[in-house]
Amino acid sequence: KFLRFRFPACAPCRVRAGEIRRLFYRFSGFSRESEKGENMANTVIIGSQWGDEGKGKIVDMLATDSDVIVRFQGGNNAGHTIEVNGERTILHTIPSGILHEEKLCLIGNGVVLDPYVFLKEVDSLKTKGVNMSATRLGISPKTHLILPYHCAIDLARESLKAGKKIGTTGRGIGPCYEDKAARIGIRANDLTDPDLLRTKIRAALTEKNILFTELYKTEPMDPDKVTDELLSIADRITPYLRDVSEALLDASKSGKSVLWEGAQGVHLDIDHGTYPFVTSSNTVAGAAAIGSGVGPNFIQRIVGVMKAYTTRVGAGPFPTELEDETGKFLQDNGHEFGATTGRPRRCGWLDAVVVRESALLCGLTDIAMTKIDVLRGIPKLKICVDYKYKGRRMEYPPQGENALADVTPIYEELPGFDEDISDCRTFSALPGNVQKYIKRVEQLTGVKVSIISVGPGRNQTIVL
Repeated sequence: KFLRFRFPACAPCRVRAGEIRRLFYRFSGFSRESEKGENMANTVIIGSQWGDEGKGKIVDMLATDSDVIVRFQGGNNAGHTIEVNGERTILHTIPSGILHEEKLCLIGNGVVLDPYVFLKEVDSLKTKGVNMSATRLGISPKTHLILPYHCAIDLARESLKAGKKIGTTGRGIGPCYEDKAARIGIRANDLTDPDLLRTKIRAALTEKNILFTELYKTEPMDPDKVTDELLSIADRITPYLRDVSEALLDASKSGKSVLWEGAQGVHLDIDHGTYPFVTSSNTVAGAAAIGSGVGPNFIQRIVGVMKAYTTRVGAGPFPTELEDETGKFLQDNGHEFGATTGRPRRCGWLDAVVVRESALLCGLTDIAMTKIDVLRGIPKLKICVDYKYKGRRMEYPPQGENALADVTPIYEELPGFDEDISDCRTFSALPGNVQKYIKRVEQLTGVKVSIISVGPGRNQTIVL
């Protein structure tokens, strides 16, 4: 009971609690795995829907008992919101574990990094008193950099599509990944070699300036100006360069635990998502090993974060979308506006088919359910249990392009609840109808629910 006690959310207490736990395990003969509810396994956190599931809070919570936190894919199109003692912090590139003292945070090679956004985020966190030294934050030298021409192409291309927009954030993520695949990308380590950097940027802009002038009818970019501006901030970024693979190997040898933090959600995966309305990277759990430079045998636990209903930002099929008063209720009550862009999120009933496929694609060991408190006050709750597609009942989404736009959700109705659950800290304290809802999710997905978030605060969490 003592070990399960949640200490106050202040740095001295967290450190003290961690030291007490480590001493206990060292001298008592108990293993960390033997303590019910205590997770010290190497863990991957992914979004099991279309992103915005509340991964930031779950990473922040599990970071308490992890030693290294790694961001393994995506860019600053992600926005992870963390609330501690009533203060909200929104992170776009830096791992959510940065708010915990004595944790090593790493940005892996699978990430695309906007150096200007990164430094802005570093400065913002410094003003809040967060230690942003290179001893606790590292960037893989292999991480590709998002440069101004990537953002310009992203915006120009989207505006050219008129009524066929994908819904990109315009942050240059896709064009940067394109350059990576085309082998003309700029990597973080290039900042240490000005001549190489200048040569590579000139080569990249040779083709892009033709696109700017001939296709997008905009002004070309001066490669020397782009290079000079980048070199002016290089000395602030290069101290953070660190071999992430080696750091993770050292952590493993020392018996330390690693937490991988994904961005977006499984159904925005470039291969397995609702193509072409997807992001430009692999968001599934398997990408954690590739995006940080370790073998898959490093990973022991895979947690899928799942909102108790479903949301989606941008364009793309959404079978359970509610364009009525209930959808508006979820949007308002759940504060469903993008942390990065501020765009309103489309809202709908929970889609168990989508989460079921995430379990298949990622090998989920357990689910962290968030925002179930938002459902309070809805008399009847619905869950999509299967799809009807071309006369057939399907347990998994059809695989054809845009086929998800042609499915009909098959719903199951459950009773709602009116009780305030924000102060509940055990499963038994939850109202009966809430318990039924959670158990039904477990049955439909085949995955146990191990974490239940009943509010935005760090302490508003039930750990099973």
